[in-house]
Amino acid sequence: MLGRWNSQNGLSEAQAWPHPVPVDSFYGQMAAVHGELFKDEDLAEMYCPDNGRPSLPPSLMSGVTLLQFYDDVGDREAVERVKYDLRWKVALQLPLDYRGFDPSSLSVFRSRLLEHGQERYAFDRFIQVGREAGFLPPKVKEVIDSTAMYGAGAVQDTYTLIRKGIRRLLKALGYQVPSKRRGLSVNLAAYLDKDGKADIDWSDPQAREAQLKVLVADAEAALALAVEQADDAEVRRIGWMLTKILGDDVAINDQGELHLAQGVAPDRVISWTDPEMRHARKSASQRWDGDKVQVLEEPTSELITEIAVVAANEGDGRSLMPMLESVEVHQGLEVEQAIGDHAYGSGDNRAACAQHDPPIDLVSPLGVPADPEVDKSAFNIDLEANQVTCPQGHTSSTFQEVKDDQGRPIKRFVFPRAVCESCPLFARCVRSQTQGRTVTTHYHEGLLQAARQREATPEFKILYRLRPIVERKIAELVDHGLRQARYVGRCKKQLQALWTAAAVNLKRLFKLVAGDLARLRRALEAVERPTLATVPA
Repeated sequence: MLGRWNSQNGLSEAQAWPHPVPVDSFYGQMAAVHGELFKDEDLAEMYCPDNGRPSLPPSLMSGVTLLQFYDDVGDREAVERVKYDLRWKVALQLPLDYRGFDPSSLSVFRSRLLEHGQERYAFDRFIQVGREAGFLPPKVKEVIDSTAMYGAGAVQDTYTLIRKGIRRLLKALGYQVPSKRRGLSVNLAAYLDKDGKADIDWSDPQAREAQLKVLVADAEAALALAVEQADDAEVRRIGWMLTKILGDDVAINDQGELHLAQGVAPDRVISWTDPEMRHARKSASQRWDGDKVQVLEEPTSELITEIAVVAANEGDGRSLMPMLESVEVHQGLEVEQAIGDHAYGSGDNRAACAQHDPPIDLVSPLGVPADPEVDKSAFNIDLEANQVTCPQGHTSSTFQEVKDDQGRPIKRFVFPRAVCESCPLFARCVRSQTQGRTVTTHYHEGLLQAARQREATPEFKILYRLRPIVERKIAELVDHGLRQARYVGRCKKQLQALWTAAAVNLKRLFKLVAGDLARLRRALEAVERPTLATVPA
């Protein structure tokens, strides 16, 4: 049943006594708007209306959760601060003798938010407050960038992944039950008795290879057993993951022998603890294991308008349109311009922005080529005349109709081998051993050509100067703990990102009102209650 906050002030409240918490600090300003910041009624549908013990007030739990992500502390530490930290007592308007609550209540509250689709509650509320206060116009520019989020799950090697996969699959099949286990082979039964690496010399390559053969054979035997219960969703999920691990990590050489595959599969599973974690690289020397966070910021107000946790191995460009569309859906804002680095400036993104209703102006460079003198950008591609002219003035009208990786028609122009061999740039320009230089067009080649021309203009350089503003905002998010995931599973990590961004946005709103907290209170009061995504049965 919904518990409500008692707004009646008492002599024991921290606010009623002289205290050293500065009124212009985050905690002091949060205290000044405490009565309007969160409302119990906003989340009333998450609780049974007429049965059970009264819950902890959701306004209190929202305030504690916000401070938890602002100060980057765990559940137990958050409760300790509720009981003993004067700043938190002032911010939450708690009595000095408040006894706190069990740390598990914070976990239950987050689960309720996720169950009822309210993980965006604080984030969306503060954006609407920013609109109501006049800091966000109806039409906005957006600056986008991404950063790494390190995973909370254990990163496991191939041997551990296969072994744990077999164990999990056997348990899902019910073989831990003694009556059913009697029909299990001795080899497979051993995975239920012991969860540890084999006792071999792991420094010996031959011993490792022999162990790999054993694991693969046992995995295939376990998968064969799973066929009998293929209608069970959990069995299918674990069986699919185990099959994927075998396909990604194990290869067969020309002699038919098993060995670890060289290189990393693009979507390789690296953890049973958090199966959504992935390997990713910022550069050749910078690698992380976990997820990636995409951040959209409105540059005038410097408010974060959208934040999303995506797969670490996902290219930045794939997130552009979903992020922009999410701003329009959740915030009711019309995006008229998007600014991002070259990762977001693909031809497909430019086409999607141009076809959007209304069109979005995408400001993004095409990147600096490794060898500008012989790069494709140095060739003059005439799409109407169907000819390409190289930097040395040679022209080719010979082309083939081919298809790109999405099955769309494109053209591949080929220069005569003899012409290329006589060119002083031949060694740098031509990679083929049999033909001359080839130049392949993009399906949206015209848009890319226009973008390259615009990139050279002073107007582009002025607009692109806004991009570093989002890097500073990301650094601020990282200061509040966004770099390290607190939870396992992307839904929970998305909640972490949203509430961290909400805390950062509230801090920004305090700065924007410049001490006029009455203006912020009026905006908080004017914002409508949220609509829950799902209602409990």
